[in-house]
Amino acid sequence: MIKVLTVIGARPQFVKAGALSRAFNESGAIEEVIVHTGQHFDTNMSDVFFDEMAIPKPGYNLAINSLGHGAMTGRMLEGIEELIVQEKPDLVLVYGDANSTLAGALAAKKLQIKVAHVEAGLRSFNMEMPEEINRILTDRISDYLFCPTQAAIDNLLKEGYGYMDCDMVLSGDVMQDAAYFYAEQSKEKSNIIKEIPFDKFILTTLHRAENTNDPAKLSSIVDTLNHMHEHVIPIVMPLHPRTKQKLAAFNLNLKVHKINPVGYFDMIELIQNCSLVMTDSGGLQKEAFFFKKHCVTMREQTEWVELIEAGVNVIVGSNPDLIKAGVNDMLAKESDFEIDLYGQGEACQNIVTFLKEKLN
Repeated sequence: MIKVLTVIGARPQFVKAGALSRAFNESGAIEEVIVHTGQHFDTNMSDVFFDEMAIPKPGYNLAINSLGHGAMTGRMLEGIEELIVQEKPDLVLVYGDANSTLAGALAAKKLQIKVAHVEAGLRSFNMEMPEEINRILTDRISDYLFCPTQAAIDNLLKEGYGYMDCDMVLSGDVMQDAAYFYAEQSKEKSNIIKEIPFDKFILTTLHRAENTNDPAKLSSIVDTLNHMHEHVIPIVMPLHPRTKQKLAAFNLNLKVHKINPVGYFDMIELIQNCSLVMTDSGGLQKEAFFFKKHCVTMREQTEWVELIEAGVNVIVGSNPDLIKAGVNDMLAKESDFEIDLYGQGEACQNIVTFLKEKLN
């Protein structure tokens, strides 16, 4: 039996773990121990995902949160290291680009335990983003790089990974696996649409540090969202705790239709029933595509370049004119959402098959 210690800590990682943990269990060959670092600790950002998605309860919860990047990553590194020594896994598996990701990879590598990085090879090419630093460093010390797209493989090849002692695997995207699986259940498990007082609306999320930490950027975005909500089309926003805090700190009045953070089934229903997605999230850009919705991305770049190339996503940053133009264009656009960008829901099985062959 292969023993995998999985490190998760943030909402997107819970969604991905929901899919891959189920595949591990069904394989009969992989025992998984889940470590929750506590990076997302709010009930609406954490517990609800484990409860509604039937993700195995974490064997350990480090409860590390509300700290600066250095302190948070350092304490996670210390806690994960102790658990690796205790559990003696064959492999430590990490997802994405959070502080939890880097801490898990570093702890494992220092103890000479193999590291697998799910969602490897992604690049925004913006070194001011903490997520970019986390993903680059994690890739560099990972043994198994599970890449969701060919663009991710190409990024690694350009950086010289073809000459390094590691395996690059075009696995497909585990988030598409999760989207397909949980979409079948969302209509029965979610009543969120009954609470939305609009027939047509834009689903919007906003939480990235590059937007929320900058008063000028956040003010510009808030003014633009307020204008669109009042004069173009209603905006529904599950309000991230960080964004709520920053709005108060900068004394900004966001007048859109705000709701509390939602679980995955509610989010699926919101995506499926909205007219358009606006976000600065990485995962939501893809989820929009999975459910055949156009997306307007409030960042200066995206890791998911294939969405831009396919014409289903547009980058607008925090510029009011670009945001308004992007919204107008995408609301009127028709696109082919049948193209295969992320593996058609077979990523988890591809990862399981690889690990069984590699570690047995």
